[in-house]
Amino acid sequence: MSTPQQLSTSERRIDLDWVRIGAFGLLIFYHVGMLYVSWGFHIKSVYRLTWLEPLMLVLNPWRLSLLFLVSGVATRFMLGKYRLGSFVGARSARLLIPLIFGMLVIVPPQSYLQIVESLGYPAGFVDFYVHHYLAFGAQFCPNPCIVQPTWNHLWFVVYLWVYTIALAGVLWLWPAVTDELGAQLAVLLTGPGFLILPSLLFAAWRLFLFPAFPSTHALFGDWYNHADYATAFLIGFLLAKQGSVWSEIERQRWAALAVAAACFIIFILLFAGLLAPSPLLKRCASIAYGCYQWLAMVAVLGFARRHFTADGPVRRYLTDAIFPYYIVHQTAIIVIAHGLRGSGFSVEVEASIVILGTALTCVVTYEIVRRIAWLRPLFGLRTGSRRPAGIPQQQPA
Repeated sequence: MSTPQQLSTSERRIDLDWVRIGAFGLLIFYHVGMLYVSWGFHIKSVYRLTWLEPLMLVLNPWRLSLLFLVSGVATRFMLGKYRLGSFVGARSARLLIPLIFGMLVIVPPQSYLQIVESLGYPAGFVDFYVHHYLAFGAQFCPNPCIVQPTWNHLWFVVYLWVYTIALAGVLWLWPAVTDELGAQLAVLLTGPGFLILPSLLFAAWRLFLFPAFPSTHALFGDWYNHADYATAFLIGFLLAKQGSVWSEIERQRWAALAVAAACFIIFILLFAGLLAPSPLLKRCASIAYGCYQWLAMVAVLGFARRHFTADGPVRRYLTDAIFPYYIVHQTAIIVIAHGLRGSGFSVEVEASIVILGTALTCVVTYEIVRRIAWLRPLFGLRTGSRRPAGIPQQQPA
């Protein structure tokens, strides 16, 4: 396998590195919040903070789609450094090795503590791991009825790998598709169309697919999520080298932010049930959700391109560290939150301990992993160099 050359700082898309860092960083706070809201999670705190739900809904429609979009941009530039076959091998190693390791080592404590808290499982972790986690089937049905082994939060890695392999298959059959469709899409999205057309597409997915295929992250049958995330991934991939589009994103950032705010207000008012529920209002909420999703992504990308272009040691460190952080963070949250159960701490103290303990776990894990060669691929780190490659700068269209 060929080893790509490291990119100089001037060639990096610093803004997209910061977007990726910020999106993964928000994930830690979001999953801590899941302990305290009414939505389902693996374990729950004894406290409920209903005021958190609107704040989390600000992030929920776009945070993951944005990560897939940035991953699509990165994938486009990776293909410029490898032959297609080598790219597939390199990408599979960077994604599947951490996935398998995570499913066998990192995720099991999450499932164990979920069963302990929901069913009062009396045996220890080793008994659970041997007799249930490695059963390769549904366990503890009918409630919670979880399939073991599982990937839990590592579903993102699975989906990204599937989209990457599917894209590689298309490129093998039609090598010129990227440049042809990218140029056509850039023309189509000129001016107001850049805000309107993708908004309508994301709204359509929410309106027509979500009611029939609610989110599961189970890969098979998760058609709403696939339409949503694959669309974002392909938009990033096709527009990665269209310089005029990125200029347009920066130019329309304020308009995107304003309309996104209006769409979110409409969605949250309808979601809160302030009006008498009806099929029409439900459809309006879905449309507002989908439009907000795209417009919020444009606003984030536009402001990042305008203001987050400064490089430095923090960016270089976090660009390398953020994937290992992602791998371990949810297990840290669940283990720490379970350990605090019955402690009598106030919700403020409990949440602070969970956040700080999770951050410390992420930092310590990365500091150990990056220094031990055989551990690096298990956490998605390159074995040949410790310098993060970052996301390359796009070329003019």
